[in-house]
Amino acid sequence: MPSHRFDTLQTPLGPFSVSVDDTGAVTGAAFGGADALQARIGRATLIRDPAAARAALSEVQAWLSGRTRHFSLPLNANGSAFQKRVWSALLEIPYGETRSYGEVARALKSSARAVGRANATNPICLLVPCHRVIGADGSLTGYAFGEDTKRRLLAIERSAA
Repeated sequence: MPSHRFDTLQTPLGPFSVSVDDTGAVTGAAFGGADALQARIGRATLIRDPAAARAALSEVQAWLSGRTRHFSLPLNANGSAFQKRVWSALLEIPYGETRSYGEVARALKSSARAVGRANATNPICLLVPCHRVIGADGSLTGYAFGEDTKRRLLAIERSAA
């Protein structure tokens, strides 16, 4: 079973946890503590290691404070080929913008339902911006950490854009 190093940062949106692999690539991120992170990454063993997670949490803190709009960290999400295609498409949604599930699905020649499921299983929230995907009617549907968190993340982006 693989092990991941992690730590948790206190943010204005509550605790935010990030895990990294031995190379420093981000493997998981979640609003919440170790339990929330574990739920995102599956059966890997989590080992608290503030030094290993420092770079990732520093970038998260800079993003949340509006000092940066982009993450430069390498990512190493565990998922199927289709999930990885969806997550890659999410990385293409510009900061401060949103796309509907249908728009993402059309770009991938898939269905909105399949995109929604892959979006929901994104193990690296925020850094892989699943919060930028909304309902066709503009509603803030389907965010694992609640609509209020999604609204606040989009507000951060809109105020800095």
